[in-house]
Amino acid sequence: MNEKMDNNIWIVFVTPLLLFSTLILILFYRRITWLRLIKSKHMNQLPLGTLGWPFLGETIEFISCAYSDHPESFMDKRRSMYGKVFKSHIFGSPTVVSTDAEVNRFILQSDAKAFVPSYPKSLTELMGKSSILLINGSLQRRIHGLVGAFFKSQQLKVQITREMQNYVQESMANWKEDQPVYIQDETKNIAFQVLVKALISLDPGEEMELLKKHFQEFMSGLMSLPINLPGTKLHQSLQAKKKMVKLMLRTIECRREDGISKVPKDVVDVLLNDENDMLTDELIADNMIDMMIPGEDSVPVLMTLAVKYLSECPTALQQLTEENVKLKKLKDQLGEPLCWSDYLSLPFTQTVITETLRLGNVIIGVMRKAMKDVEIKGYFIPKGWCVFAYFRSIHLDDKNYDKPYQFNPWRWQDKDTSSCNFTPFGGGQRLCPGLDLARLEASIFLHHLVTQFRWYAEEDTIVNFPTVRMKRRMPILIRRVES
Repeated sequence: MNEKMDNNIWIVFVTPLLLFSTLILILFYRRITWLRLIKSKHMNQLPLGTLGWPFLGETIEFISCAYSDHPESFMDKRRSMYGKVFKSHIFGSPTVVSTDAEVNRFILQSDAKAFVPSYPKSLTELMGKSSILLINGSLQRRIHGLVGAFFKSQQLKVQITREMQNYVQESMANWKEDQPVYIQDETKNIAFQVLVKALISLDPGEEMELLKKHFQEFMSGLMSLPINLPGTKLHQSLQAKKKMVKLMLRTIECRREDGISKVPKDVVDVLLNDENDMLTDELIADNMIDMMIPGEDSVPVLMTLAVKYLSECPTALQQLTEENVKLKKLKDQLGEPLCWSDYLSLPFTQTVITETLRLGNVIIGVMRKAMKDVEIKGYFIPKGWCVFAYFRSIHLDDKNYDKPYQFNPWRWQDKDTSSCNFTPFGGGQRLCPGLDLARLEASIFLHHLVTQFRWYAEEDTIVNFPTVRMKRRMPILIRRVES
């Protein structure tokens, strides 16, 4: 009995101690390795900066600033001390942070021989090794090219326009004047359904609701602690992804049994039609899930922020409303429905969306890992270090934009959007393939909003961007207008 109790005590108390000690030794070894590197012949070429606390680096300060009303404070403080490119230690890795447009452009344009994607461990474990966000080389280029070409096709734009119009009208038909409308909730529901239809041709119904439920569980673990134990966020997210993968594989199997259409109606058809042996059913299933992320996060945030900024800028709202009402009256007189090119032809609407992307920074930056020693503009990036190309600081730099914190759509009337100072969708070989569709969806939503309603935002939503995004609500009170 005593011997059994002693064994239990050993298991309960000593085993965790040994595991903790092993972890400390591993982290200590990695720390020593980094310090040796810094003291090497390249010490003078490394950007200025600090690696922060042992083991933790500067991750806690970075995250706390990101969730504050001033998310740029972490970068601004270090830019003033060390310059636009500096070294740090975040998310468990020594990192060179760049807020320099030319350095970021070099990083984005580089191939896998120089830089490969690098993300926090919980995210990479959830995405899987076959995710288009993580794979490199010819397979990544093939998938990106196939999906990008389909997303740019007139066929899909016609489909997206039709589906978006239907879902927007269905949603707005249920809005009531005496109740707040939560814009981000509404746009998340609309954008997710539109994107899932484009990916796997799934219509609204029980299966869509189940998929949405699993997907939200999956999303909740993207930035969780990298601990895969029962009860943890990461474990729950991984279980949710397994359920979604089964659903995707069942869809692919049915598609194969029914015969794959040579004229693709969705992304699954596009990938199944390709003869590349590396495009396995499992890889296609995994990537369908990853491609749903914009429908849950970035596109709804773009639409929500556009409404927020327009609420705070009556002059811009009036001009956008007049432009869209004029188009609607013209199409009504001609007896024609609006097509995708009509929405994208509205010049001021496009400047509003562009300015929302700049000021809102839906995508704040990208992370890469150096596959070899790299030197850019005199800055040395050692092999194995991470690089964080941070877009937000560039978009909010007063040297690039006059009064950068002011919502000013008119600045884009005579400004080139192809500048390296404007990278809302990334760039290079990994430029977001859905950027045109994001603009189209936002254009359709704004058109129907301003031609059917007048509104004002409740006071507690007129706050800085991060708080709005954390709330994920943005309530407005609406009043219907006569057609």
